[in-house]
Amino acid sequence: MPDSLKKYTSLSEIQALIDQKKLVLPDLLDHYFTQIETHKDLNAFNEVFFDSAKKQAQEVQEKINQGTAGKLAGMVIGIKDNILYKDHSTTASSKMLEGFISPYSSTVAERLIAEDAIIIGRLNCDEFAMGGSNETSYYGPVKNAADPERVAGGSSGGSAVAVQADLCLSALGTDTGGSVRQPAAFCGCFGFKPTYGRISRYGVIAYASSFDQVGTLTSSVTDAALLLEVLAGADTHDSTVSRLPVPDYVSRLSDTGKKKIAVLKETLESEALDADIKGAILTAIDEFKAQGHTVEYVSFDLLDYLVPAYYVLTAAEASSNLSRYDGVHYGYRNLQAENLNSLYKKSRAEGFGDEVKRRIMLGTFVLSAGYYDAYYQKAQRVRRLIRDRIEVLFESYDVILTPVAPTPAFKIGENMQDPLVMYMADIFTVLASLSGIPAIAVPLGNNPEGLPLSLQLMAKHFEEDVLLSLAESFSTPKRL
Repeated sequence: MPDSLKKYTSLSEIQALIDQKKLVLPDLLDHYFTQIETHKDLNAFNEVFFDSAKKQAQEVQEKINQGTAGKLAGMVIGIKDNILYKDHSTTASSKMLEGFISPYSSTVAERLIAEDAIIIGRLNCDEFAMGGSNETSYYGPVKNAADPERVAGGSSGGSAVAVQADLCLSALGTDTGGSVRQPAAFCGCFGFKPTYGRISRYGVIAYASSFDQVGTLTSSVTDAALLLEVLAGADTHDSTVSRLPVPDYVSRLSDTGKKKIAVLKETLESEALDADIKGAILTAIDEFKAQGHTVEYVSFDLLDYLVPAYYVLTAAEASSNLSRYDGVHYGYRNLQAENLNSLYKKSRAEGFGDEVKRRIMLGTFVLSAGYYDAYYQKAQRVRRLIRDRIEVLFESYDVILTPVAPTPAFKIGENMQDPLVMYMADIFTVLASLSGIPAIAVPLGNNPEGLPLSLQLMAKHFEEDVLLSLAESFSTPKRL
């Protein structure tokens, strides 16, 4: 039987116990079921897949006994509620998709199952992944396990809390503008966003198609590397996925090569940056230097343009992607409408929450005649400028370092009255999203109030191995 007081932090730890006959998967699954029930007040899960997960556990245990199990055997994983899993509900935490049963599985779900991971349930998130605090969910906010009066971060807040509170070993989220990294920072786990196009988006409910990327939330860098090995790679269902070979990321974690790290000085000089986060990052910079890495401060004077460009572009794409949810093609339908026009209006007004409607209207506005050139095209040019500037930086440096979020987790309800305050919390994460580069949130311990702190590392396109090895070498001493 698993130790009920023990939090498992890596798959290798679980697999070692299984090999020693000290643990079997049905018992491990029961451990997580108990944890979910104990911490149900955190509201991390929209649904627990009791029956299918138990069936998977039995089947995978038999494979383990026969010596035929896949590389993820023993991993109990949750998936964000915008990732399709055949014959299971998927709602994107929205009334609009209440009762929807997925007719097929996403590529990422198929690849998890093919390597014998056990999918335990679907995790709460901001509605259609639109939010930075997990407060826009139709199912209510997710609460931070470090302080239940505080947010979990968003939009993948349920995924972060599930890992934080030991409700499953790891979780999948999606990252459009920081939706994996920011909740990971708020909850003290590793949040990894690969290069745009590294992992298939097939079967993932779209928010902003040129930004969306599946990412991982884990308690160890090794599990992030292993999941990337399984999930990455070409997919005939998604034309935007890279056909580059998938490296053996786990074996590359031992790379001890010294890196040149650029710290974007404007991010640390920002008046919005919390003093504890700044202090923890400065200490981390000293640790990187002590490990032999070169750390230099560089200027990045486009910081003020990141959030406006990001929200113009993502809102425009959201407006287009969500037009299909009209009560006719897909989604919730108002049954009292008197005509087709009324059906569209009432179904969308009742099916979508306030934040989703706000972004749809903003996106429709910036794409409309007379405003397209002034907003959408200008934002695209800014995006190109940002990407070019980042590529110039990477000619001299291997890694870019910034904070993840300006503050630790804030109180539930604190920022909901002013959308602009919430949007500005993305100021440090949208850089990687606009330029399509990989990024990882790395835990830095807690502040005096016990709230997790974090830093962000970014690397060149498709150099996930550089990020992962640097995060591993930095984090390993803290676990010894």
